Formats: sequence, structure tokens, C-alpha cells
Amino acid sequence: MVDGKYRFSLDVFQVGDLGIRVGKEYSDKELTELETESQFGKLYARSLDYCLMRPHSSREVRDYLYKKTMTRRVRSRRTGEIEDRVGVSKEITERVHARLTEKGYIDDEKFTRFWVENRNQRKGSSIRKLRAELATKGIDEGIIERCLDESDRNDVDELQKIIAKKQNKYTDEQKLMQYLARQGFSYDAIKSALAVDAS
Repeated sequence: MVDGKYRFSLDVFQVGDLGIRVGKEYSDKELTELETESQFGKLYARSLDYCLMRPHSSREVRDYLYKKTMTRRVRSRRTGEIEDRVGVSKEITERVHARLTEKGYIDDEKFTRFWVENRNQRKGSSIRKLRAELATKGIDEGIIERCLDESDRNDVDELQKIIAKKQNKYTDEQKLMQYLARQGFSYDAIKSALAVDAS
């Protein structure tokens, strides 16, 4: 509370770190700085939740933070009226990104390993498709290649896995081949895998 009115909130760690004391006089400049710290703390907590749901690439987190800089229309909890809520500053989002990186919550190499392993367990996917997915998530080509080289996945095994799962769903072999091609496999690899499966 500032002069008997709510202005911002800080978590218990921020109160300790910033040396806040009840009854202390603060200048307008100091109050503005504390308000910035409040925004940082809230955005950091929300971004940490986002990072803990599943690993995210650095670009995904940047995109998430960018959305927080935008002004949005929201319904006021107090009045029930629609009002504009101004987003946080770009400087705060950069601080949050830097803190998450420093604490190890953003790590493109860990994310890439997670993505490759997750795709391996959940559904078959070609190496070509994996490369494309990771590139769209902003992963450096060197990291992609290193993680794929360390993985024991290969297109032959992935194709067999998908064929075993999907063959009963596709009574028409042409449609199965089209589905497999959409997963990033080459026509020759698909023909070879289907020939092995038929024998």
C-alpha cells in the first residue's frame, strides 16, 4: 500500500532483497523502481511456470515474453468494465529471459534432446522432419546435428514403427505412402519399408 492505496505487490524474497520496511518514506523515483521490480517478479514467476510445463527453446520463451509486452483488453476485477492493460517493458522481458537462462531453465541443447527423445517415444518421425521442427523453434543447426548424431534413432526403425501403428488404419497403400511422405520419409525408403513389411 502506498498512501493507503494499492499500487503494486512484491513477493517475500523481493521484500527481503530490496530491504523494504513498513513506514519508510520512499521517493516517487524509488516507488517507480519498486513497481518495475514488482512487474519483473510477476513475469518471472509466470515465465518459470511456462518453462516448467515442458522444456522450451530460447525462441519459444522469447515469443512468450514478447506477447507480455503487448497492451490487451481485459475485464477489471474491481469494476467489471473492459479496460486496456499495458504490457511490461521490453527491458523487463530481457531481464526475465536472462535470469531463466542463467538458472538453466532455458537451454537449447537440453530442449533439443528432449524434443528428439519425445518424438522417438510418442510417434515415429523422420530425421528430416525433426530437423525442420527444431529449426522452426530457433535451434542452431550445430546443436540439431550434434543431438541427432548422439541419438540412436534412424529412419528405417522409425518407418517400421509408424507402419506397425498405422497400417490397419490405411486400407489403401497409396494413402499410407502419402501419410509416410508427410512425416518426412523419402519415397524410396517408404517403398523399401513396405516391401520388408509385406514379406
